[in-house]
Amino acid sequence: MARVGKGKTKDAARDDAGRTTAEIEANIARTRDQLADTLDELAMRVHPSTVAAQVRAKALASVEQRLGRLYVGASRGVEQLKAQFVDEKGQPRKERIVPAVLVGGGVVLLLASARKRVRQ
Repeated sequence: MARVGKGKTKDAARDDAGRTTAEIEANIARTRDQLADTLDELAMRVHPSTVAAQVRAKALASVEQRLGRLYVGASRGVEQLKAQFVDEKGQPRKERIVPAVLVGGGVVLLLASARKRVRQ
């Protein structure tokens, strides 16, 4: 074995913290491997395809959240409208349905006559 210092072999040499050269070299190798892993992970995180996938996922989540809110709002609106034309027992309210149908029919006839005038 190679001699280091005052009659000590390389493996037996210790630093101020009491570690042998072999322990220090193993620690350096471990640190180097950890650093390589960290650099690989960072490279993957900043890769354009990874960044694009993250942006796409965030945009999709935002759209899904907005659509969910829109759906809930529309459902409430439909329930409120339904409550106007159906009583608590689920029976249709004729006193509200008949005028609504007449108004709707009038609007359709008005639009049809306006369209007919435009074509002439």
